[in-house]
Order: sequence, then structure tokens, then C-alpha cells
Amino acid sequence: MKKNKWFFSGLLTMLFSLGAAAAAFAADGPVIDTGDTAWILVSSALVLLMTPGLAFFYGGLVRKKNFLSVLMQCFMLMCLISLQWVLFGYSLAFGPDIKGLIGGLNWAGLAGVGLEPYADYSATIPHQLFMVFQMMFAIITPGLILGAFAERMKFAAFCVFSVLWATLVYDPICHWVWAVGGFIRVSGALDFAGGTVVHINAGVAALAAALVLGKRIGYPGKVSPPHNLPFAVLGAGLLWIGWFGFNAGSALGAGSVATNAFVSTHIATCAAGLMWSLLDWKFNSRPTMLGMITGAVAGLVAITPAAGFVGAIDAIWIGLGVSVICYFFVTVVKAKLGYDDSLDAFGVHGIGGIWGALATGLWANTSVNSAGFNGLFYGNPAQFFIQLKAVAITAVYSFVVTFVLLKLVNLVFSLRAAKQDEQIGLDLMEHRESAYTLLD
Repeated sequence: MKKNKWFFSGLLTMLFSLGAAAAAFAADGPVIDTGDTAWILVSSALVLLMTPGLAFFYGGLVRKKNFLSVLMQCFMLMCLISLQWVLFGYSLAFGPDIKGLIGGLNWAGLAGVGLEPYADYSATIPHQLFMVFQMMFAIITPGLILGAFAERMKFAAFCVFSVLWATLVYDPICHWVWAVGGFIRVSGALDFAGGTVVHINAGVAALAAALVLGKRIGYPGKVSPPHNLPFAVLGAGLLWIGWFGFNAGSALGAGSVATNAFVSTHIATCAAGLMWSLLDWKFNSRPTMLGMITGAVAGLVAITPAAGFVGAIDAIWIGLGVSVICYFFVTVVKAKLGYDDSLDAFGVHGIGGIWGALATGLWANTSVNSAGFNGLFYGNPAQFFIQLKAVAITAVYSFVVTFVLLKLVNLVFSLRAAKQDEQIGLDLMEHRESAYTLLD
């Protein structure tokens, strides 16, 4: 009898608890998942780490007289774009849709962006966490562009251009591809973590910047090799680590899709780094550290749009393919065209991003992620052409608007550093600082 009493008492307690939980859910809406929230908090920090990583990657590749200028540009972006994002950038990118083209200003100043989940973007995490995760993407994307004009753009012009570009190029394209109602998203194009939004966008903008600013003094014959390759390797390592937040974090939860994105990211990067080294070995008689890190970054770029939609074996093909394509482009095509993309921002991010977006249309597989679509190799050839259309729209818009913005900024601020400043170095002439106090 006593046992029955305890049984019914426990049953009533459990039913009461379930009823209270149901009432709380009905009153307060979706419940935050602490595991998902913890993962996206960590992922946000990892993606932010990529900008200092990019600073060291790019900084190690330029001449030592311009090392600090690259670091300064990257760190300034962390400040400028964060503020732009909070004030109006996030609202333009993800705010309530206006005809598939842009978000409204309803969320300017984070009005209505609270600490509760938001079903359209952050069903299990706070809306503000989704906002700050996306902020880190907005920061690093204009940072990628500086690889094209490193060592020759005035700092004031860089700051103005970056804010304008984030507002008029990044935010609209981000809305088209990722926001509810964005016309590229509605078309069915897949971009898991930013192959189109980040890499094609920034890479094509980098090409426009290289053409507008012109070649560095003495290019190509009198431009010295990387001044500190170990710093570039350190930067590449930080990028590789941070990219797990970039790609796996884009699952917006700690689960099977995030795990797949983590694995495919690593495997594609390894395949790309290996392939670039083999190509170096074949055509330059020896593998190089510079080639290894360039290939690895190309692999990271290429797998970004596909990470949550392809399996590990298909990721290998994406990694191998991007190194073959980008190696040929930066060693043959770039030389024939004659433009000065200082650190191959277009050759790696632009071309690698295009390959990654198209490869998603080849190898995407709904058995990996039911929220996606099958690609050509899994019975859906239409997906490849949808991806191709998204690539073309993004590339044309980014190039045209970037070109116009650079021309307008040049009218007011003059983009190009003075010849004497460029010869002495931007560290001293723009910032009155030097990275190195001892002569080698």
C-alpha cells in the first residue's frame, strides 16, 4: 500500500512538472537549447579569431615595411564593421524582407533583437547570438579584399571604402542569399557558410580593387617575396582552426549537420593542401611552405558553401579540384592578364569560391542534410544551374558596385598612397610605427 502511495505521488509530481513546462512554453515561446547556444558562442569567437589570423597570414606575405599597416586594417575592421552591424547592417542583411532585395530598418540599433529565440533564424539560440555570429562574417569579408591592394591604399580611404562596401555590397548580397525572402535563397541556391556571400563577393571585389588601384611600384620584377613566412603559417593555422566555427557553426546547433560540416571542412582542406604541394613539386621541382598554406586556404574557401551538404569523400574531390584550378589561375592566368592582385585574393577566394559554389551543385546530397537539395551527381542537374546563376549574379553585382565605390572614394580621399609613402612603407608613413626595430 505504501509503495502504491509513493508511486501515485511521484506520477502526480511528474504530470504537474510536465504541465508547468508546457504552460511555460506556451507563454514564453521556444526554449533556448543550452548546448546549441554554447556551440554558437564558441563558434562566434572562432570566426572572430579568423580576422587576426588573416592579419598574420596577409601580414607575413607583404614586405616588412607594410606589416603593421595590414594588421591595422584588419583590427580596424573589427571595430568599424561591428558598430555598423549593430547600428544598421544586421537589419539591412536579415531584417524583414523588402521585395527580396534588402532588409528593412526595423532592427536598426538591435531594436527587437532580443535574448529569446527567433524562429526564422535562431530557433534554439538567442536572436542576439545569431546576430553576433553573423557579425563575425561581416567583419572578415571586407578583410579578404585587402589582399588585393595591400601595400598601396591610404588608410583613411580604406576605412571609408570598407564601411560603404559593407553597407552597399555585403549587406544586400547577404540578404539575397541567407535572409528569409531573399531572392537567391528563394531560387533554391545553396550556400551553407558563405561561399557566395563571403568568398565570391570579396574575391570579385578584390579584382575590382586591383584594377582600380593599379600595380605596386616595381611590380612584378622588384617586389620581394614574403618577409616573414612563419607569420603567414601562423595566420593560416589560425584561419584553419577558426574555420571550424565558420562552417560547423553555420549549422546553428550542436548536432549531426555541424559534425558533418566539421569533418568535410577538415578533409577538403587536407586534400587541397596536399594537392597544391604536389603541383609545386611537379612544376617547381620542390614543395614549398607557401604553396602548402595557399592550398589549405583554397580548400577552406571551396568547402565553405558545401560543408553542410556533402560527405567526406565528396569533400576530397572538392579540395583536390580547387587546388588544381587555383594553382593554374595564380601561376598562369594571372601572369597573362597582368593585373597586380598582391596576395591572390581573387585567385584564391574569388576563383576558389566560384568552384566551391558550383561543386555544391555537383555533390550536394540530401542524405547528408535533408534541408538541402541533391546536386547533379545525385540526380538533380537543375541544382548546378541554380548555383551557376547565383554565382553570376553575385559576381556581377559585387564587381560593378565595388568598382563604382572605389572611383567615388578616390574622388574625395584619393585611394593610392603617394609614391614616396609607398616606397618608404605604409607602417611609417601612415601610422608612424615600425614592426621591427632591429635590422636583419
